[in-house]
Amino acid sequence: MEPAGAFERGLDVLRVLSADPGRRMRATDLVRATGLARSTVDRVVATLATLGHLRVEDRDVLLAGPLMELGEAYLACGGLAEALGPHADGLAEALDETVTLAVPDGDGVRLVGSYARRRTMAIAFRVGDLLPADRCAAGPALRDASAPWTEGDQLMEPGLIEVAAPVRDGDGRTVCAVSVVSHTSRHTLAGLRAHALPRLRETAITMEAALPAPPPPPPPRGAVAGAVGGAYRATKDELGAVYLQSLARGLAVLVALGSTRGGLTLAGAARVTGLPRATVRRAVVSLERLGYAAPEANRFVLLPRVLELGYAHLSARSLGEIVHPHLTDLVARVHESASVATLLGDDVVYVARVPTRSIMSVDITVGTRFPAYATSMGRVLLAGLPDGRLSGIDPKPLTSRTVASPGELAAAVRRARADGYALVDQELEEGVRSIAVPVHDRAGRVVAAANVATHAGRVTADELVRDVLPVLAEAAAAMTADLAYIRRPLP
Repeated sequence: MEPAGAFERGLDVLRVLSADPGRRMRATDLVRATGLARSTVDRVVATLATLGHLRVEDRDVLLAGPLMELGEAYLACGGLAEALGPHADGLAEALDETVTLAVPDGDGVRLVGSYARRRTMAIAFRVGDLLPADRCAAGPALRDASAPWTEGDQLMEPGLIEVAAPVRDGDGRTVCAVSVVSHTSRHTLAGLRAHALPRLRETAITMEAALPAPPPPPPPRGAVAGAVGGAYRATKDELGAVYLQSLARGLAVLVALGSTRGGLTLAGAARVTGLPRATVRRAVVSLERLGYAAPEANRFVLLPRVLELGYAHLSARSLGEIVHPHLTDLVARVHESASVATLLGDDVVYVARVPTRSIMSVDITVGTRFPAYATSMGRVLLAGLPDGRLSGIDPKPLTSRTVASPGELAAAVRRARADGYALVDQELEEGVRSIAVPVHDRAGRVVAAANVATHAGRVTADELVRDVLPVLAEAAAAMTADLAYIRRPLP
């Protein structure tokens, strides 16, 4: 077994990549940034790519959606975002302003919730962002036990103003701060105070009543908890000498500590992961040393610093950015163009597309709109809505094959709902044949559709169902898995 140092080296690589996720980095860049040997970096990257936390594109090493599992483990361990998020979102709705939740993290404050309002002058806070405690209203709200509320007048940047209130537990300890953030184009600081403070303080009191109860006692010594992350259980025999088993096991322990609110004992983490207690202890020691975990009562809990491991960047991606890598993989497998679209009114709007290289291809770009009734993605998206939604759609014949009556459209949508996919054969345009499946968000709602489109002379309808549909369904499942980590509303 590799020493626990391999786990820490893997976290070093993740920290470097997370510190500047917009910069394309290769293995040589990681060698320079971490001081690790090239062979070590290669093994770390290979292991993290196997786990799904990184992906490699043209030798560039990039953060991947499943890495958010680490940040989600911290959020679940503390329980604050889940318990207080609905109240923060309600406050944002009532005031029509951005609201954030923050907790202390070293010399700064770490955002664990952000509930933004959409407008031209957008305030782009991300869950996981670390802010200087002395440059935001949340800092003094967290540090001054006597302060009923605090304010910030353009401390972070010109034009940004805020008021904040502490949220305290039953022992009077401040566990988080809730802030209302606006811009001087909307309010003066005094105006924001008058507009927001009464409702803010009421919400803070409501949040105090909604704070998570103390965690339940540890399970009995003989109890067996559910296994964490099948990918973490892969063995060196299966994946070869390049696989760093202690890195995978260390990450399994990190995720396990978030599997129960309030953390786990060493014995509990050993049960959840199926690892020897000594292995769990080494991983926890590394997590403590790096500031990612701490003892609390007889358990170990995750700390906000876990969110620095790519969570802010990955949680802020658009729908198109989330699905694009999966579309790329899909096109590489089926050698046909693939797209993802959402529903806007009675139209589908393309949010991501990866074309295949062919002399004869379907020429569509991001932002293109088509009538939903005549497209495979539209049928899938309409199938995710109540039947009454179809009553306002008046289908028109676009080709000789277009479903052009309300009754036929309703039957086609019902069939798509029952089958779990829709195939449209030259209804939008002669020669264009496509098949689509739904993509779901974390609540199980259909928020998008993914399709493969081809020329009718190249692939038959039966071949689309037989050869393409299984691969398309796998890609959509991977998109859905990534979207499960996204807490904000999706279009």
